[in-house]
Amino acid sequence: MVELVTGHANKAHATAEQAAGLNAGILGLDDYVLDVHDKFEITVVSANKVTIGTGELVMQGRHVSQGTPEDLIVTNGSQGQKRNDLIVCRYARGSQNIESAKLVVVRGTPTTGTPTDPAVNTTSPLDGGTTYDMPLYRIPLDGITIGTPVALFNVLKPMSDVWDSLTPVTGQVKMPYSDRHITLVRVGRIVTACAYITLTSNFTQVSNVSVNETIPEGFRPSGDSRAVMRGTDNSGAGSFYLYGTPAGKMVLNGTGYTGRFVGISGCWITA
Repeated sequence: MVELVTGHANKAHATAEQAAGLNAGILGLDDYVLDVHDKFEITVVSANKVTIGTGELVMQGRHVSQGTPEDLIVTNGSQGQKRNDLIVCRYARGSQNIESAKLVVVRGTPTTGTPTDPAVNTTSPLDGGTTYDMPLYRIPLDGITIGTPVALFNVLKPMSDVWDSLTPVTGQVKMPYSDRHITLVRVGRIVTACAYITLTSNFTQVSNVSVNETIPEGFRPSGDSRAVMRGTDNSGAGSFYLYGTPAGKMVLNGTGYTGRFVGISGCWITA
């Protein structure tokens, strides 16, 4: 039966299950730490104690808040053995469907070899699970020493960041051997280049010639890639490539002729 959740029904009717379903539908079925407060930052205090900072998280649609830092005790390690412990946020539903959440240290198994993570509860409360663990950190122990904690969660960025990543940003770079410019459009980290311009002078069979024009900051390719722009004139007689580096420098290869209309296109990933 259909029920209006966000409406006055003259009785208490909105449930935690409905709120969790809405959160999961909007945010997704994964678990996330939200980008506010300390984001559950961890501090190693001693050989058997860590402090987890403030934060907000959503696990399987359940919103969990930590308003003050919390100390957690890690069971002491043993000389000559290694162990992986996990710090998890544990959801539980008990008798009379009372729900709760708390931070728990799940102890791993000591070994003289390569340690593995302990098992955690993975049945989602959305699927009827009564206990569910969201891993936050792996705590490696080598003997009695706590190693560097390893974060295991994803931080969910706010909608404002998503909006910024989808908003087109335009720029331009001057075409060598021309008085015209190539239009650049960046959406997120993807840059496209396009132009239909006239060349003002010849370049014939040039090979790896550095040009003075540069790609502006914000549109330059990442360190593991290069910007590639391909140009062909309307007669098909001239064609060339422009390669752009992460520093914005450009290199020209190919042939172009004065007065020819040239179509230019390209696409790459920014830093």
